[in-house]
Amino acid sequence: MKAYVFPGQGAQFVGMGKDLYENDSLAKELFEKANEILGFRITDLMFAGTDDDLKQTKVTQPAVFLHSVILAKTLGDQFKPDMVAGHSLGEFSALVAAGALSFEDGLVLVSKRAMAMQKACEATPSTMAAVLALPDATVEEICASIENEVVVCANYNCPGQLVISGSIPGIDAACEKALAAGAKRALKLKVGGAFHSPLMEPARTELQAAIETTTFNVPVCPVYQNVSTVAETCPDTIKKNLIAQLTAPVRWTQSVQNMIADGADHFIELGPGSVLQGLIKKINKEVIAEGRQ
Repeated sequence: MKAYVFPGQGAQFVGMGKDLYENDSLAKELFEKANEILGFRITDLMFAGTDDDLKQTKVTQPAVFLHSVILAKTLGDQFKPDMVAGHSLGEFSALVAAGALSFEDGLVLVSKRAMAMQKACEATPSTMAAVLALPDATVEEICASIENEVVVCANYNCPGQLVISGSIPGIDAACEKALAAGAKRALKLKVGGAFHSPLMEPARTELQAAIETTTFNVPVCPVYQNVSTVAETCPDTIKKNLIAQLTAPVRWTQSVQNMIADGADHFIELGPGSVLQGLIKKINKEVIAEGRQ
């Protein structure tokens, strides 16, 4: 069974989507529609901007979303997913690709999400860190042991690779404890703030209002969401999980394991980079994992 997966923030690169724009009329049409909806030419920044241009949250999230979704659209009848999933921001790409959201509504929500997250980051200085080669339970215990600071597990990426999220002093203290507990690395990430933590609550509230007034449809196949990790097809449940996602962890390991348990044996990553292919191979070496850019 084929599972299509969609990457999140961090996968972007200068030049992303340029070939699609130049060689596919549908892709060009959708990119131009996106420029119109966003009110600026995001294509100029994607195709020929700088790394710093692409790192702006208002650019990064729509850029990754557009690359992924337009790739899926250009596949036409070849795009026949048995199931889909996306990592963090990628969940919006998955929902549009599977028909649960229109292209236009998906892009508007992603843009609003990016702006709301940027505001939350500016309101409370915060960060994230990758912790390598420790059991999940150990990292969870370390996070719980940090007193008077917000520190939580944010991304369960694959066995032995967790990302923690929280206040800067809290993350510093957790990194020290992780290294003392035998972590191979505990490395702070170059991100704007503590994504998928309680510090994103203002952004969650803002996004909730937008999601609740947006029409969601029954997807053409099950969507394995970051919060629940199981097959979802009910629009109301999908909405609820999408709202919770900003302050809840991305349970990618569990989502992929559940997809495999439900029959997925061929994963195709649509969008920039190849991060998800690497994670899937670390979760289960038996399945095929490939990508298209």
